[in-house]
Amino acid sequence: MGIRETTANLAPQALIPLPLGSILPRGWLAEQLKIQIDGLSGHLDEFWPDIRDSGWIGGPAESWERGPYWLDGVTPLAFLLNDDTLKSKVHEWVDFILAHQKPDGWLGPTKSKGHDSYDTWPLFVVLKALSQYQEATGDPRVIGAMTKCLKKIEKVIEKKPLFEWGRYRWADLVVSIHWLYDRTGEDWLLELAEKVRKQGYDWRNNFADFRYTTKTTQDKLASFSEDAYGSDDNVGFFASHVVNNAMGIKAPGVWYRQSKDPEDRHAHTQILDVLDKYHGQANGMFSGDEHLAGTMPFQGTELCAVVEAMYSLETLLAITADPELGDRLEKIAFNALPATFKKDMWAHQYVQQVNQVVCKVAEDRVYSNNGPDANIFGLEPNFGCCTANMHQGWPKFVSHMWMRTSDNGLAAISYAPCHISTTANGAQVDVEVETSYPFGDRVKITVKVDKPAYFPLRLRIPKWVKDGALTIAGHEYPLDEPGTFYDVMHAWKEETEIQLRLPMRPSLKRRPRNAAVLERGPLVYSLALGENWQLLKGEPPAADWEVFHTTPWNYAIQVEEEYLNRLVEFKERGMMWGNPFSPEGAPMRAFLKGRRMPEWVLDRNAAGPLPESPVHSGERLEELIFIPYGSTNLRVTEFPVLRRDCWEEV
Repeated sequence: MGIRETTANLAPQALIPLPLGSILPRGWLAEQLKIQIDGLSGHLDEFWPDIRDSGWIGGPAESWERGPYWLDGVTPLAFLLNDDTLKSKVHEWVDFILAHQKPDGWLGPTKSKGHDSYDTWPLFVVLKALSQYQEATGDPRVIGAMTKCLKKIEKVIEKKPLFEWGRYRWADLVVSIHWLYDRTGEDWLLELAEKVRKQGYDWRNNFADFRYTTKTTQDKLASFSEDAYGSDDNVGFFASHVVNNAMGIKAPGVWYRQSKDPEDRHAHTQILDVLDKYHGQANGMFSGDEHLAGTMPFQGTELCAVVEAMYSLETLLAITADPELGDRLEKIAFNALPATFKKDMWAHQYVQQVNQVVCKVAEDRVYSNNGPDANIFGLEPNFGCCTANMHQGWPKFVSHMWMRTSDNGLAAISYAPCHISTTANGAQVDVEVETSYPFGDRVKITVKVDKPAYFPLRLRIPKWVKDGALTIAGHEYPLDEPGTFYDVMHAWKEETEIQLRLPMRPSLKRRPRNAAVLERGPLVYSLALGENWQLLKGEPPAADWEVFHTTPWNYAIQVEEEYLNRLVEFKERGMMWGNPFSPEGAPMRAFLKGRRMPEWVLDRNAAGPLPESPVHSGERLEELIFIPYGSTNLRVTEFPVLRRDCWEEV
């Protein structure tokens, strides 16, 4: 069932995501998904009890969120690579869930997480998985099952309003309600969405009157609970929870479709600004060692927050068509996401650090709310939610890279290699994107149509681009408005080639203590450290690992914005091979100079606080090699900057 004609009851999305399977990954991106299938994502159900024996498929194990999380990620993963084995697993799960729908409409277990009555939160995730499954397969059972389930949810929340996680993650349910309304037009769905929104936490007000401006310690959590606004006694716990914040980014924007309030539509700008100001990290994310943790680069960011922030941005891009959200999405996808996995994706971290020089079990640790194993690479370090939820990152990124425009055209959100097959203005359209982006700055887009057609092609131009250009039909056009969509208005015939040039110049981002971060295009660059991997427990490949640095990490670097092109040299390593998000496969390296800072040492088993820049060092000047942040396992990303009297001549 497709999307019906828009009515005045629900504002149309500015961009319409294409059905799952319309966009297929190519090149390095397809290889990432293949690594993912060959790793934990494709095999977790074979040995991890919480998926293998999940209550969602009649087993005795966990019956709450973990099965739905896994299904929500592996469903798009299976269909994007057309992997028969994984598709068979998805079919089995969906068949069981649908076949065992209760007569009253409830899907899945009714008792979980210690609750003796219905907990609606896991259903928010299951409904997202089912909507993707329906788009990929056209399965006629899904619409009816979702309808019956939502009717039951309506009855449940009338008796027992949303609580705990469901109260703070209400927007994820409204996404599915609106998805179903777009296909059925049943007005009771909007009445249900209104009830859900009224029972849910007010994220827009949360960031307009933001209280969580510093690292959230256990003592602060207690004080927030005692002096909380809102009706939930534990509001401080849930409103400062990093994953809730990652999901809450999209809440006002999701509700905009129904409220039509411009303040809802634009609220994400303030939300992201507030998170950046008080908790922002150099990789595009914000800190959260379970709870918001400040701006220092040794604090951690939970993997669940990374993939949920990506999904929030993808959802908001569809609703608002704000091109700056595309910049943020790419920064997270190309930096924070790959950095938190072992490069074969058989292990992951619960939290990653921007300055991460050791990953070990540490009783003495910088985290306020995570355990001693939070940053090791393992099967389920600290807590198993990320083991279940991490799978959605790459697949949902792929399925949102291109979208349909409201005037029947196509819009490019990101330029990773892919193939798009869809229709536009009555023509069958196939688009092939060939590129090494984000490592290289050239993008070739080939548009093929089965008959002549006229439709717009909107190409997102990142805000960091300077002197970019587009070439089509032998004519070159300057891309002189970065941070916007460039409209290609063209009468398409047979095959048309577009060449994009998106020059990537090195830049410095200043951080607290006047520290510096090196960037180039959408990529953040980090000092590559030697690594010693020590097996902690388990049988490889699904094992737990500690990682120790074997080369020095505590440098101050010789950089300054005015002389950056002379101080930093970027070199390609030739043709891309292997996994570009690995130390040995990184296709681009940067060379710059620095001096050791002996006084900058480990503190509580992490890289200590940075000295305030500029700094002095009498150590010898060394050439340092930087690689993309996402290619590292251990790294230093934020650096003190040397005083000019410590420089060599430039």
